[in-house]
Amino acid sequence: MSIYVGNLSYEVEEKDLKQVFAEYGDVKKVQLPTDRETGRMRGFAFVEMGTEAEETAAIEALDGAEWMGRNLKVNKAKPKSEGGGSFGGGGRRGGNDRGGYSGGGGGRY
Repeated sequence: MSIYVGNLSYEVEEKDLKQVFAEYGDVKKVQLPTDRETGRMRGFAFVEMGTEAEETAAIEALDGAEWMGRNLKVNKAKPKSEGGGSFGGGGRRGGNDRGGYSGGGGGRY
């Protein structure tokens, strides 16, 4: 399981997160997703800790805390499959638009 950390400053680095979360236990991994086009950090991260008890302690201590001028949003990360639905929706929407134009045009004329 991992922790979702949202509302991060765009200036934050992996070492900064490791330092903050290390106060609550062993930090196994930090992921800072970046935008594919700009390379800029996306404003959130995922942190994996050694035990679930350490994760819980970090979540309870840091959720809502102010850090680097921002109020953090810290909670258990949801499995990737739950978050993938909205992205897939974009693909379906594109497919419907194409079908809608040809189908709609044929129905109106």
